[in-house]
Amino acid sequence: MGKVFCFVCQTEFSFIERVSRKDECFKCGADVRVCKNCAFYDAKVYNECREPQADPIHEKERSNLCDYFTPSVGDAKAVKDQAEKLREAAEALFKKG
Repeated sequence: MGKVFCFVCQTEFSFIERVSRKDECFKCGADVRVCKNCAFYDAKVYNECREPQADPIHEKERSNLCDYFTPSVGDAKAVKDQAEKLREAAEALFKKG
């Protein structure tokens, strides 16, 4: 399946089969099968999900039974670096001169 990262603490997981609804991060205890760990999760789109047929899930950080859940296998460091770059750009934009 590849690398899966906890959305809370960025701990790396490896799953041989599927991610169970009961799986938790062994480091921080966060649920693993959540919207924020899904490849379809996107905070910028309607319902924060790029899968148009998925039912709306209101609690994005809690375990759910979405049929379209696909583990996001991105690089956690790259995501953190991008977030830091965006934060710095926003601070520079609103910095008082």
